[in-house]
Amino acid sequence: MTSHLPSIRSAVRPWLEKFEAGDYVVVAVSGGADSLALAYALSVEAKKLAINVHAVTIDHQLQSGSAEQASKVAEQMITLGITTTIEKVVVTITDGLEASARSARYEALNKASEKLGAVAVFLGHTHNDQAEGVLLGLARGSGTRSLSAMAPHNGIYIRPLLSITRSETENVCAEIGLTPWSDPHNQDTTFARVRVRTQALPALEAAIGPGISQALARSAELLRHDADALDEWAEREAASLDLADLDCDHLHNLPKAIRSRIIRMAIYAAGAPGGSVTAEHVSAVEALITAWNGQAEAHLPGGVKVGRFSGRLSLLHH
Repeated sequence: MTSHLPSIRSAVRPWLEKFEAGDYVVVAVSGGADSLALAYALSVEAKKLAINVHAVTIDHQLQSGSAEQASKVAEQMITLGITTTIEKVVVTITDGLEASARSARYEALNKASEKLGAVAVFLGHTHNDQAEGVLLGLARGSGTRSLSAMAPHNGIYIRPLLSITRSETENVCAEIGLTPWSDPHNQDTTFARVRVRTQALPALEAAIGPGISQALARSAELLRHDADALDEWAEREAASLDLADLDCDHLHNLPKAIRSRIIRMAIYAAGAPGGSVTAEHVSAVEALITAWNGQAEAHLPGGVKVGRFSGRLSLLHH
C-alpha cells in the first residue's frame, strides 16, 4: 500500500515554515481521522522547526460519553508528544445545532489560542469538506463567496489539508496506529451536510462519473479567486463613497456584482448586525436603484431603513 504520510506532512510543512522557533501553534482535534492525521503531521514537522504544538479538543456536551471521548483524544495526543487542553462548551441553539455548535467551537478555540499566545490554529478540513461545502452553497442559492467554500488561510486559522482526501487521512491513521472516533452526528441524516456526504455525492458520482468531489473543490478555488477580485474592486469603489448617502445613477452604472457588494457594505455600515443581511434584503435595495417606481423605503435588520429621495439612497439607523 502507498504511504500517505509524506503527502500529509508536506501539506503541513510550508505553513509551519512561516513561523519562528519557540512559537506556539494550536491544532483543533475532534478525534476524527482528519484531525488526528493533522496532529500527527504537525507533531513530526514542528519538532524539526522547534515549534510547540498544543492540541485543543472541544467537548460540546451534546452526547452522552462526550467527556470520555475528549479524554481518549488527549490520550492519543500523548502518544504523539502533544499536550492537550479539553475545553467544555455549552452550545446555545440559536440558528440550528450545526451552526450553533460551530460558533461555540470557534469561540473556545479563539480563547484557548489567546491564552497560549498561539500564532495559528490548525484545522483538519479536507478536500471532501470543500466539495460538500460547494454543494450545500449551490442548494442555498448562495453567491460566489459562499460557493468558494473554505480558504486555506483565514486570520489565525489555517487549513493545510484542503488538497488531502478523507480516505488519505484514514490511511494515515491506520498506518501510524491511531484510532479515529466516528462521531454519531456524522451518520445523522437530519443534517444537510451528512445527506450530501452519504447520499448526494455518491449519487452524483454514480450518475456523472468519478471525480465529482475533485471538480467541486477545483470550482471552489476558482470561485474564491473571483470573489476576492470582486470584493477588492467593491471595497476600492466604496472607499470613495459616503455609504449613508449614495447616488443612484452612479450605482446603476456599476456592474451588478459590484453594486450588490456596495449595498451589503452600506447596510452593515448603517448598523445591521453581522451576518444578518440576506440576498432578499440586497434585492429590496437594488430595486430602489434599478427598478424605481416610487416604492416605499426598505426596512432591514437592526432597524436600518433605506429610502430613495431625489435620486439618492439614504440609509438610516433608527
